[in-house]
Amino acid sequence: MHGLVSTLTGAAYAATAWNVGGMPVPTCLLAGGLCAAAGLLPDLDNHDGETLGESVGLAAAILPLLMIHRFEQWGMPLEFIVLAGAAIYLAVRYGLAWLLEKYSVHRGMFHSFPAALVAGQVTFLAFGAEDPLHRYVIASAVVIGYLSHLVLDELWSVTQGQFGPKHKTGFGTAFKCWGKEAWSSLLTYVLVVALGALAAGDAHWSERTLPQRRYARQQMEQAARMAQPAPPQAPYYR
Repeated sequence: MHGLVSTLTGAAYAATAWNVGGMPVPTCLLAGGLCAAAGLLPDLDNHDGETLGESVGLAAAILPLLMIHRFEQWGMPLEFIVLAGAAIYLAVRYGLAWLLEKYSVHRGMFHSFPAALVAGQVTFLAFGAEDPLHRYVIASAVVIGYLSHLVLDELWSVTQGQFGPKHKTGFGTAFKCWGKEAWSSLLTYVLVVALGALAAGDAHWSERTLPQRRYARQQMEQAARMAQPAPPQAPYYR
């Protein structure tokens, strides 16, 4: 159900970004896909082996792909990009999975509004598109997909009783701002502040240097066109 709801939400978000925001089709398709995938991320704290494996595996596969352009901005050769992507996949797929299985609790801070912000901030930092607006659209798609899971959990916690709506025991544990354990809540807010500061600094640098980077790219493209050899001409006989 979570996957279906986040997929429908992603489709609506992509259509809105294209029709109202004027975003290019590739950006809209990526945003819709990430919104659909983000709907499964809160289950990272689910200790069921199959569910945890699917959620962690999805995050491990998507994160290196988002960082490809960031690696290119850092001047990394193709071989190092492949190695870095493999290292990130292994670290998330096995290292993060081990930490989650050992220390997380179901319906903990992964089911919270600040956790959705963390997911969006990580996406913003990983996705190094040249146009800052595209980065905002992609990061917002992840936040919206994440929140769709939390909202659906809360809706499922309300049933119709004999004398009106009745709340289940899990009501209020999915969409929250503070968990039962203080250390996990504090850690989540530390991540929100730290990643927010990094994202703000990176956004400022990206917006300030955008004209120079566009000009440099245009100069490189023009130089590449001028350096192309002239096509061979057919021999001319008199």
